[in-house]
Amino acid sequence: MVWQKVHALSLLIYKITESFPKHELYGLVSQIRRAVVSIATNIAEDSGRNSNLDFSKFLQIAYGSASEVEYLVLLSAELNYISIDIANKMNVDIQEIKKMLTSLLKKLRTEN
Repeated sequence: MVWQKVHALSLLIYKITESFPKHELYGLVSQIRRAVVSIATNIAEDSGRNSNLDFSKFLQIAYGSASEVEYLVLLSAELNYISIDIANKMNVDIQEIKKMLTSLLKKLRTEN
């Protein structure tokens, strides 16, 4: 479920950043896209593994990337690249993703 939510956010960020200024292509656009994709790829990275310890590590990295996206969305809004309304909606999604990651981490810790 968390992966699907992150995937939807990734698609939204890719769509929204298409309208960012061209001079941001190798700066903010690249950074926010890389960070949001990092969330999903770190969740997916564990799909072939059987270790809760490995999964916890990847979930922690995903959480850090989610925090990075959260800041980059704020920066994008303050630079007027996206509206405050869109930024607020994205941040609600990011907060939900972070809560889901935290829940997964807690569950893994209780299973060990």
